[in-house]
Amino acid sequence: MPCRLGYVRQVLGRGLLAALFFALLWGTPPPAAAEAVIIFHAGSLTVPLAALEKEFEARHPELEVLREAGGSSQCARMISELHRPCDLMAAADFAVIDRMLIPTEASWNILFATNQMVLCYTPASAYAAEIGPHNWTEILARPGVNWGHSDPNLDPCGYSALMVLQLAEKLLGRPGLAARLTAARPEANIRPKAVELLALLESGVLDYAWEYRSVAVQHGLEFVALPDKLNLGNPAEDEFYRQAQVEVNGKKPGERILLQGKSITYGVTLLDRAPQPQAALRFLDFLLDPEGGLKILAAMGQPPLSPPRLSPGSKPESLPAKLRARPAAGGR
Repeated sequence: MPCRLGYVRQVLGRGLLAALFFALLWGTPPPAAAEAVIIFHAGSLTVPLAALEKEFEARHPELEVLREAGGSSQCARMISELHRPCDLMAAADFAVIDRMLIPTEASWNILFATNQMVLCYTPASAYAAEIGPHNWTEILARPGVNWGHSDPNLDPCGYSALMVLQLAEKLLGRPGLAARLTAARPEANIRPKAVELLALLESGVLDYAWEYRSVAVQHGLEFVALPDKLNLGNPAEDEFYRQAQVEVNGKKPGERILLQGKSITYGVTLLDRAPQPQAALRFLDFLLDPEGGLKILAAMGQPPLSPPRLSPGSKPESLPAKLRARPAAGGR
């Protein structure tokens, strides 16, 4: 769902003016404006968070949830560099929060969901009838096949896609495979966030796109499911995943850092300077509820982490009392 911040401000502004007019005319007090919780989140969380938002607002009509989707690294920079107002941030890679927001913008980070990488396509994609787990590298290398991924500097799905290619090279024993595949991929096929690739797939501009499995399921896409050695979805394979390395932009301008492969784990934090911390905590408590947000995530193909836990970069003593009441969230 696109950002509704500007739209909601306009609606609230008109509503308050109208309410004030009738108050002056009839002597009745204007209704209180809804308290807004601002959430920046990974694009892959758009569909489940829309469902969470609907359920949460039904339970708390006095609260308004305003969401903005983007690449996780991009969202972190909107907070740390542009100083955009934000209450909660949810990243597709928990390490983005640990690396870019703790300790200057946040104090803790709760790991709450997992995912895995898949190669998406449509029935109209080139060689759609024959692609599978055994030959996808060969098909991506064929002349005329158009494939893409998101920007690794902005979106964890982008660097995860590049890591899958490196791991395939290791697993198949084909030196240079990853470099050959990426050399044949046009720069125009790299987009800021992975969900932007969906429209290119559906329009036929792209034959294949790297996405998270949850996104493929939510949008009814065909996809090649990869073995655990490649899909970055099994923590038991972290030792193998660490063989993949991708260089991306760091926290400071001009800085470059090297990321090692690891299983995909989502994280969420409450910003230290959150405009509405108490309202945001109510939403976060609902997100972490096994019968609330975690149940919704599971139903939408987004496997929840059971139990949720704190990231390595967190300060456990800083966790709000409301969340400490959830034993799963309070432990590492």
